[in-house]
Amino acid sequence: MNLQLSEQELVRREKLDKLRALDINPYPADLFPVNHLSKEIKENYEEDKQVIIAGRLMAINIQGKASFAQLQDSTGRIQIYINRDVICEGEDKTLYNTVFKKLLDLGDFIGVEGELFKTKVGEISVRVKKFTLLSKSLKPLPLPKTDKEGNVYDGFTDPELRYRQRYADLVVNSEVRDVFIKRTKLFNAMRQFFNDRGYMEVETPILQPIAGGAAARPFITHHNALDIPLYMRIANELYLKRLIVGGFEGVYEFSKNFRNEGMDRTHNPEFTAMEIYVAYKDYNWMMDFTEQLLEHVATAVNGTTKATFGEHEVDFKAPYKRVTMRQSIIDFTGFDIKDKTEEELSAWCKENGIDVDETMGRGKLIDEIFGEKCEGNYIQPTFITDYPKEMSPLCKVHREDETLTERFELMVCGKEIANAYSELNDPIDQRERFEEQLKLAERGDDEASQFIDYDFLRALEYGMPPTSGLGIGIDRLVMFLTNNPSIQEVLFFP
Repeated sequence: MNLQLSEQELVRREKLDKLRALDINPYPADLFPVNHLSKEIKENYEEDKQVIIAGRLMAINIQGKASFAQLQDSTGRIQIYINRDVICEGEDKTLYNTVFKKLLDLGDFIGVEGELFKTKVGEISVRVKKFTLLSKSLKPLPLPKTDKEGNVYDGFTDPELRYRQRYADLVVNSEVRDVFIKRTKLFNAMRQFFNDRGYMEVETPILQPIAGGAAARPFITHHNALDIPLYMRIANELYLKRLIVGGFEGVYEFSKNFRNEGMDRTHNPEFTAMEIYVAYKDYNWMMDFTEQLLEHVATAVNGTTKATFGEHEVDFKAPYKRVTMRQSIIDFTGFDIKDKTEEELSAWCKENGIDVDETMGRGKLIDEIFGEKCEGNYIQPTFITDYPKEMSPLCKVHREDETLTERFELMVCGKEIANAYSELNDPIDQRERFEEQLKLAERGDDEASQFIDYDFLRALEYGMPPTSGLGIGIDRLVMFLTNNPSIQEVLFFP
């Protein structure tokens, strides 16, 4: 294949050849003994301290026999000062005059050894005694330009290009790195919260013989050795509940889930969810638990329970408001869904501009009403509780109203970020619910389950204690905590 190289790329390859001609390996295999990072140096500055650092050259200012440059490592940037007569021994000035001045480019990785000092304007810098080329960059970075007034232009801002070349995005846009640092802090904070309470992190299958645990269209693949279809998991719920049957009191998993559905600013076909199941609890306990968890996580990520999202300031400090789904629909539409038939719900939807069709059962119709008329009104964290039975095939019937289930969803900024149940542990009731889902699938509802998981029913027949489960959309939560309106901004490789 013939490479179509730009003029700058050709020049960099020529420099590569010249480096090799000088017996300099542009990609050495030797370990480079880094002992400090830029952020650590700045936070714990000591005059004349000896340091060894490494990173990318992000700016070079050559001034005759001395030069300044900016080195960027994983924690930020630091200035380095290179003097020809310090780094070059004897009469041979090739290392400075030729290698540094002419053969290095922005984007190259170098390692330096030297001592700390402050410039006349007070900038912490490294006075280089020795430098080593660690990796030659053959493609120019899409670096933004800054004029004398400090205005930035030609930035690497095109979303599609940034997502396709996330590696370049991370190098040139420091705020992007900060988002993913916060994402990791979120995972760590959740793990700490669960582990401190004695719950165990587990792993469950990604390839599953039955796509269960949620209402969604799966990705389908084929197992060649067994000659059977397999499904990328849409949820891990049924496997985690099998572990509760097996005797664990609390289990959780950060799972990659896959749903063969549409893409938009809040949905990606591959996404991360956290699900946790705790025995001997119900959804009331889980609401308290969720409040405490999110208050802890928000503080760990941002140092405060408050987060800015667009024009809103959201406060994750407990407690959160609790509203039943029925009351929510009454509040925003005046329509009471209680005891309404499928036909009455469908007629109301059509009269009020909600698209429906004959494949939708009662639960789907109510879900459409709530989504169209209510959901977007909840900015501060709010629990929507007590969903109609038809909407929740894996949820325990409400102890006070058999037409409802003990379920809640947590709404933030008009979007759902958490879903939880008092889990259904009656195997006979569960079988009947599965059969109802199968009927909906036969009517054409492509999100209804098309299979009955008989192994899960067998597990329930062995007995599952009263249990509450919680699922949180991690990507969406990261969006809210980092003020990103698009899910693609919080995924490394969307």
